[in-house]
Amino acid sequence: MPHDADSPSPFHAGEQEMQRRAGKRDMAETLGRRMIRPFMPDQHREFFAQLPFLVAGAVDADGWPWASLLSGPPGFAVSPDPEHLQVTLNRTAEDPVQAAIREGAPLGLLGIELHSRRRNRLNGRVTSTGRNGFTLRVDQSFGNCPQFIQERDLTPANDVPPAAPQTLTGLLPDHSALIAQADTFFVASHIPAAAAPEREGVDVSHRGGRPGFVRVAGNTLTIPDFRGNNHFNTLGNFLLNPRAGLAFPDFETGSLLLLTGAVELLAVDHPELAGFEGAQRGWQVTLHKGLWLESALPWRTGPGGFAPQTLRTGTWAEAEARTPAPGP
Repeated sequence: MPHDADSPSPFHAGEQEMQRRAGKRDMAETLGRRMIRPFMPDQHREFFAQLPFLVAGAVDADGWPWASLLSGPPGFAVSPDPEHLQVTLNRTAEDPVQAAIREGAPLGLLGIELHSRRRNRLNGRVTSTGRNGFTLRVDQSFGNCPQFIQERDLTPANDVPPAAPQTLTGLLPDHSALIAQADTFFVASHIPAAAAPEREGVDVSHRGGRPGFVRVAGNTLTIPDFRGNNHFNTLGNFLLNPRAGLAFPDFETGSLLLLTGAVELLAVDHPELAGFEGAQRGWQVTLHKGLWLESALPWRTGPGGFAPQTLRTGTWAEAEARTPAPGP
């Protein structure tokens, strides 16, 4: 059942502080107690079972979060009971998220259906693993609104063998170009036990915008944060542990760009955000390490149909054109 009035808050100290800064603390607490459950409702269980991929977030042995996509035929993720999710998976050791899936490890999952723009979050802990997958125990399950999700239809790919993974210590021109044209990516964040002993875990979330909403400058990405559900799960985690894992899918080729790096939060009045339409705050990620997985996804799709909210936001090119140049 949802959290009652006498139970601990569903939000840790970092999330609560970000809610206060936004003036949404009381509203977020009321809605969070109603929406965030320690089990999967039946409609979420049915939803996960029909998906061809899940977004996953995990943390490596050095404490860096990573995000990635786990794919399989519909039914590869099933919930045998409301407290557990079982995922059948051909494990890939090169994928840092899959490498981090071990018994006792925290894991964040996002079920997202691009053609319906529906999504549900599931955070928990791995209870068992095997060569063919893993089982997750539910800590938190809750729905998210469809804002900023670009509508896409997936089609199975021909059997294209994936190329050897490419480890990155810096962004190459092709990777920077993919980021600069992205309208969708996924972000993982991690709360270590030292920061919140009762809430140690991993969360993974979706981010969307018009192509050009992520700015690339060398090995640093600048990302505006738009109006959301006021939970501040991602930014609240950053406040206590400023590290992020990012996954940029190339929907046309099936390749994945995975990055992890250090985070700096940007307030709405930060000069980096000047002139950016729709930005309520922002954040920057400076690359620590990356991985390029060519042809890693077993499906493809073309350009997305923009969500209505996406069309009301800007790009960095527009923000720079709108912002006066500094005087002499």
